[in-house]
Amino acid sequence: MEKEKENEENEKNEKNEEKIVSKYDATQLNIIRETIEQMTKFNQIAVLRILKNTSGVIINENKYGIHVNLTELSDTLIDELIVYINYVNEQEIELNNIEQKKTYYKSIYFVKDNKDNMININNKYVTQS
Repeated sequence: MEKEKENEENEKNEKNEEKIVSKYDATQLNIIRETIEQMTKFNQIAVLRILKNTSGVIINENKYGIHVNLTELSDTLIDELIVYINYVNEQEIELNNIEQKKTYYKSIYFVKDNKDNMININNKYVTQS
């Protein structure tokens, strides 16, 4: 009887040791999920490629979309997703800055009414104040 109890306890301990505790809590995983959901379809497909290229990731698909249980992912894979999310955010900020500069230059140099406000000084056009 005692040996059976010891065996059962050893089996329970082994099963508990197999469960890996993630460094990410539910709140952090929710933020990651929401961020991915708000991405464009192109970027979501890139996230799916990252997941698909990793063995052991279970991907569920139905008519509502593709679902992945983030709690079952390894910390290294979640780190990789975070790196991609940060890359996309930086890229979006940079593109917005470029668009603002483009709009600014367009308003200064390519508006038809601005030609009337320009004067020619030594073959260089300067905006009149």
